[in-house]
Amino acid sequence: AAVLVIFYPDSNGKLNFLLTHRASYKGTHSAQISFPGGKLDLKDKSLKNTALREANEEVGIITNDVSIFKQMTDVYIPPSNFIVTPFLSYLEYTPQFIKNYEVEVLIEVTISDFLNDNAVTSATLSTSYANEIEVPCFILNNYIVWGATAMMLSEIKELINKIK
Repeated sequence: AAVLVIFYPDSNGKLNFLLTHRASYKGTHSAQISFPGGKLDLKDKSLKNTALREANEEVGIITNDVSIFKQMTDVYIPPSNFIVTPFLSYLEYTPQFIKNYEVEVLIEVTISDFLNDNAVTSATLSTSYANEIEVPCFILNNYIVWGATAMMLSEIKELINKIK
């Protein structure tokens, strides 16, 4: 599988990225916070194409406008048995996101909120496969972001801090 981390300027010129609150369904990742993305399809020529296609389907991104500038570390997700490849990308304008049925809420996060040290914490959660477990997480726009997405966010934060 592959996901697309989309950086873009908001209407005030601040740098943002997009997370999605997935719709509820009968599945391992129901109602979780994630980047737009999904499974490799037979018609995809690469995982990069998977990330672009899924972002287009889930949030209406115009794929020809996206500049992918880095492939990140693969993340293995045991509950669904997927290896996910994240791609960092940039849009030069504020997109008009259009969510599909797979997305409950669009979560636009400013980089300044993301880089705030208070965004990193831990929480006790119950999931489809474990009860009352303590997990490291980010609190972004009042959403608890944990698991594979939090691992990806940690790598992104490390990359940003290296260039600051």
